[in-house]
Amino acid sequence: MSLYLHDIPLDQAQTRLREALQSIDLWRTLGSESIPLDENALGRITAEPIWARTSSPHYHASAMDGFAVRAEDTRGAQPSSPVQLSVVGDLSLIPNTVLAEYSESLITQYLDTGDPLPHWANAVIQIENVESLDEKNQITKAIRNPSAIRIRAAVAPWSHVRPLGEDIVATQLVLPAGHTLKPVDLGAIAASGHQHITVARKPKVAILPTGSELVPIGSDLKAGDILEYNSLVLAAQIKAMGAEPTRFPITKDDFDLICERVLEAAQTHDLILLNAGSSAGAEDFSASVVEKLGTLLVHGVAVRPGHPVILGMVNGKSIIDNWESGIDLQPSTLDLRLQTPIIGVPGYPVSAALTIDIFVEPVIAQWLGRRPLELQTETAILTRKLVSPAGDDDYVRVVVGRVGQKLLAAPLARGAGVITSLVQADGLALIPSGTQGMEAGEPIQVKLYRTKSEIEKTILAIGSHDLTLDLLAQFLASQDRRLASSNVGSQGGLVAMRRNEAHFGGAHLLDPQTGEYNISYIRQYMPDVPVKVIALVKREQGLIVRRGNPKRIKSLIDLNQPQVQFVNRQRGAGTRVLFDYHLNLLTIPSTSILGYTQEEYTHLGVATAIASGRADCGLGIAAAAQALDLDFIPLFQERYDLVIPKQHADTKLLAPLFDVLAGSGFRGAVSQLIGYDVSVMGTIILEDE
Repeated sequence: MSLYLHDIPLDQAQTRLREALQSIDLWRTLGSESIPLDENALGRITAEPIWARTSSPHYHASAMDGFAVRAEDTRGAQPSSPVQLSVVGDLSLIPNTVLAEYSESLITQYLDTGDPLPHWANAVIQIENVESLDEKNQITKAIRNPSAIRIRAAVAPWSHVRPLGEDIVATQLVLPAGHTLKPVDLGAIAASGHQHITVARKPKVAILPTGSELVPIGSDLKAGDILEYNSLVLAAQIKAMGAEPTRFPITKDDFDLICERVLEAAQTHDLILLNAGSSAGAEDFSASVVEKLGTLLVHGVAVRPGHPVILGMVNGKSIIDNWESGIDLQPSTLDLRLQTPIIGVPGYPVSAALTIDIFVEPVIAQWLGRRPLELQTETAILTRKLVSPAGDDDYVRVVVGRVGQKLLAAPLARGAGVITSLVQADGLALIPSGTQGMEAGEPIQVKLYRTKSEIEKTILAIGSHDLTLDLLAQFLASQDRRLASSNVGSQGGLVAMRRNEAHFGGAHLLDPQTGEYNISYIRQYMPDVPVKVIALVKREQGLIVRRGNPKRIKSLIDLNQPQVQFVNRQRGAGTRVLFDYHLNLLTIPSTSILGYTQEEYTHLGVATAIASGRADCGLGIAAAAQALDLDFIPLFQERYDLVIPKQHADTKLLAPLFDVLAGSGFRGAVSQLIGYDVSVMGTIILEDE
């Protein structure tokens, strides 16, 4: 029975999978293997406790270069009344009858670091703290083989000695079972006398990409082709979790072929990941495949992104011999001990990656005998409103930065196919089921992908989009700073800075009354916030059109033609303000422009809409047109500024920003971009006291 779209809560779905694995005795470690103790053991999980076979050190050892002594022989040594000791050789080679003659003598023996301590000695004097004497008791340069030494300070027993078992004592526990081996662990295991270690067997995970539209990486693409890179991402996730992935070739949308591939994978793998085809479309076969080959546990989980997840069990080992004969075995007839778990992973990259984290990681952890991975969780302040479906656990990728005393989370693009949001994300926030969204300024729990130290070095920019910010991020990275940007438009950036939610923002807001950029808007939206405004660039704004300009668009006047499809920037963007300003000058009503309400949040978004055929033209910058091989009709030049609240401008965090702006490297890189004038870069436009 299909359970698709029954909105199975996440915890119930996880429970069904766990109980199914428990029923066939698979909710445990899968087994163990003995491997040599070498660098390849790094990252493996110990399958049993490791007990020390030998002590380390296994003898009393000198901790440094110096002279072995009896501590009591040094008693009374002072700067004004030194004690002299005779240097002897290795007394272990002397018969006991002769050795007795030395029992009352003040003797010493030279040792290198790590040499065994003579049985008659109980301390070592550092070589730097002795005076070497020759046979006539004169100071000599023979440091290591003098006839005698003189000391001017007493030493305590066992000074500068590593006693037997100082590090490890034979039979003690070195490492517990379920421990992930680190580089230093390998040294400790070796020191305790082991040459081999017993580790958990790596689970074998098969990754089966399906879809007739998929093509391998490196293919020449045509319309309708989709690069198959999900299996690459999933395999890397699986490997990072400690398992062993196998990427199968692409299988086209054919029910029988997919069944055959699943059966093949079930023979040699512990888990099968069937990627794509998990929804309910005409060519979504994954659920039917699982029903045919075994038991469908779940089809659809109340989680976003990743709703159409499939959880099931297949029994390829017992039915493969009957497959060609067409025998339709029921789940009740299957040998449960031979079943293999299968997870239908959604095709969208973000949904796929999240599915692995939610469902696969806990299983891998159980099979390896380690604890599930837990990301550090922090409470952050949400920078903008989020709307969420009330019935689902809604996972939101965010960039995170500390501004003043507040830890802030700025949401990224939420599309399930936007893999770049995974690359840019600093953490994952959860809007729990039953909540229809969150308002800006509300606290939200964020599981951090990055360390606290990385977050503390993050400069958070919220405002207008510009391609030079990507270059700026590269140059700041070389200065041990990370730039995280959230593109909400110029006005949105000013509002964020007023709320102290960003270190700076880009702005290019034209005042139609004065012809000046940004100042009046800063006073309007940030009335009580002292700022430092620095010019970054002058840039050309114009109409981006398809290659060859098939609609023969020359100016804004051409936009009110009924056959011209326009794509706009979002309300509050500087480009939108500029566009509206010139429409007003030309007395062109916005209602006459087809697509005026169709919005994109970046210049590249506008260019992409045109390149993909969703629009004929849009207002943007020349560099965005060049990036996607489009034509550009220059219309205006504007100034793009960085608006920086004074409280952040003078901080150590932002100091590298000003160094980059003053340097020639960044200026030269920007000057290579089409449509930019760097002559104003670094000019202070406004600085409040």
